[in-house]
Amino acid sequence: MKGFLITFEGIDFCGKSVQIEQLVNKLQAKQVKFSLLREPGGTIISEKIREALLTKEKEDMNPVTEYLLFSAARAQVTNKNILHALDKGEVVICDRYFDSSTAYQGYGRGIDLEIINKINFFATNGIKPDLTFLIDIDLKEMEKRKQLAAGELDRMEDQAADFFKKVRQGYLLIANNEPERFRVIDGKKSVDSISKEIWQEINNKIKL
Repeated sequence: MKGFLITFEGIDFCGKSVQIEQLVNKLQAKQVKFSLLREPGGTIISEKIREALLTKEKEDMNPVTEYLLFSAARAQVTNKNILHALDKGEVVICDRYFDSSTAYQGYGRGIDLEIINKINFFATNGIKPDLTFLIDIDLKEMEKRKQLAAGELDRMEDQAADFFKKVRQGYLLIANNEPERFRVIDGKKSVDSISKEIWQEINNKIKL
């Protein structure tokens, strides 16, 4: 089988990480070859960029700087890891991919979407996920989970509610425009219920 790229998207605190962990456990139980990556990150260079993006500094980061750093990390992990894993026929799971930039820097920060789309295409060599799960929660649920979060919030998590409102609206518009690729999942459902739904959707696409 050719490789299969699965991405997980959503606003912060939507529950992506838990669902990715659930999926990894199921793939391991089935002895399916897979690669697990995150954005930004996944390579030595991309992890250094991640640190710059998420660490709070005294200096404000310009939105264009932010977007180009995300794109640089994405180009590195795509060429260093994702393309090779897909060529080997692996299932690739990515915690965020270019849709995050469209939602966060495009709809959230207000950067021109035409520019975003062109650079996204350039940074990813034009590849698209085969299946994208958008774990959707409303702002009230996000704020509740944020209050319960352990540890200090990173720079992106600590953005204002109005920013996340724009990001969520952006995600839903993106998903609506690409119904064949996106599966929008109610993030307020139980962990097990969401996990079963994700597993079923994957098995509808590929036989594991």
